[in-house]
Amino acid sequence: MPQPISRRSFVAAGGGPARVGADARAAAALVPPPRPVRRLWLHNLHTGEALKTVYWEHGRYLAQPLSEIDRLLRDHRNGMVHPIDPKVLDVLNRLQFLLEPSGPFQIISGYRSPQTNAALRAQGRGVATRSLHMEGKAIDVRVPGRDVEAVSRAALSLRAGGVGTYRRSNFVHLDSGRVRSW
Repeated sequence: MPQPISRRSFVAAGGGPARVGADARAAAALVPPPRPVRRLWLHNLHTGEALKTVYWEHGRYLAQPLSEIDRLLRDHRNGMVHPIDPKVLDVLNRLQFLLEPSGPFQIISGYRSPQTNAALRAQGRGVATRSLHMEGKAIDVRVPGRDVEAVSRAALSLRAGGVGTYRRSNFVHLDSGRVRSW
């Protein structure tokens, strides 16, 4: 059985974020193995708040850090807090492993209340009627030191949910719904 290649050897061989997605088997080999600790570093661009935390260890999600993440990713327009699907956090954690960002994930949007979603839709902002943001199952991010295309390719290689690439607005949408892209 062939051994999976390490991220370091993939990058050294000319792979890296720009090539992720070019070869699905090579990209799949980059998916991090289960680790004893999962961490995230997040910065909410609307509130200015930042959080660097371990949210999973010893085989389980940690309630206090998840609560802190929920608060950070709240609807910044009305302050409503909603639980964020840990699968979304795991996607971010895996992207962190692949992309090695130079700073925290920059959060454009986490949870979005139904009221906020309806208001944004009424403004003609291209917001989905049944957005997964309203269920805490989506996040819009920028990754320091990486362009939108590299982030999108890396996210697509994970095959872990929806990936939307918003070049003009310079962010990537990630969700824990079915695997799809736009």
